[in-house]
Amino acid sequence: MTVAQLTPWIVFLGGVAALLILDIGVLGRRSETMTTRSALIWSAVWISLGLSFSLAVWAWRGGGAAQEYLAGYLIEESLSIDNLFVFMIVFSSLGIALRNQRKVLFWGIFGAIVMRGAFILVGVSILERFEWVIYLFGALLVFTAYRLIRSHGVQADVERNPLVRIARRLFPVDIEYQGNAFTVRKAGRRMLTPLMIALVAVESADVVFAVDSVPAVLAVTDDAFVAFTSNVAAILGLRALYFALAGSLQRFAYLSWGLALVLGFVGVKMLLSQVVHVPTYVSLSVIVVAVGGAVLVSLWMTRGGRGTPLPPEAGA
Repeated sequence: MTVAQLTPWIVFLGGVAALLILDIGVLGRRSETMTTRSALIWSAVWISLGLSFSLAVWAWRGGGAAQEYLAGYLIEESLSIDNLFVFMIVFSSLGIALRNQRKVLFWGIFGAIVMRGAFILVGVSILERFEWVIYLFGALLVFTAYRLIRSHGVQADVERNPLVRIARRLFPVDIEYQGNAFTVRKAGRRMLTPLMIALVAVESADVVFAVDSVPAVLAVTDDAFVAFTSNVAAILGLRALYFALAGSLQRFAYLSWGLALVLGFVGVKMLLSQVVHVPTYVSLSVIVVAVGGAVLVSLWMTRGGRGTPLPPEAGA
């Protein structure tokens, strides 16, 4: 790569590093818990930054790339809400106190950034060398869409998580520990704490989500920079979004239907890529209408504190 080609990467990664340092080094010391009001404010800040970065992409790559960035960002932001359900289940099943959840989420997000970068670079490289792999990605997304409808969203069982089971077998776990450390020395032995088990569960969930989200973003762009920046920009605000929506996540009962429509659409787009060209603005419109409509329907169906209805059984 030339200096001109590396400059956008350096600027973006430098900005991400600065934001992460600010998050854990400054904001993380002010309070161990994040109030809903603070979480909403920070969610608005992260989302504003993520959307605004499309202007930088436009300046560096042009208007077409900026549209691709926005499509990738909206796909990842929408799928991230499903991540939040997994986080909630993990923390609840392991009894992780609210004040300790921020630390797990920070390192979980840091790990997700590293994994997404690796997945995207590998995915772009594979598509450049083996064009037929695009059909495998398309089929995977269509299957994921079907699975979302059948299971009514994301399911998570910490005790059946393979990586969690391996960690429990390799290291002793102090199940009574209530502090803020990932490991603790007890009776002369180094032991894992429930926080470390939660982090392992969160990271393994990130891998699963990457398998879905990376092919989805590669369906709207083959530019590694656009794919990576759109994914990372959406992931950065995930922790604040979790605390902002933690009390109302159960209201998004029909979100999985919207996500299934998006994943099914981009999957079919990949499968027909050699036959039909779908403009990026069409993809953007489908994403906005599908996810926005699912959110509005969910909020309408749970208005007035009526509880969370389950969508009808698929195929019923």
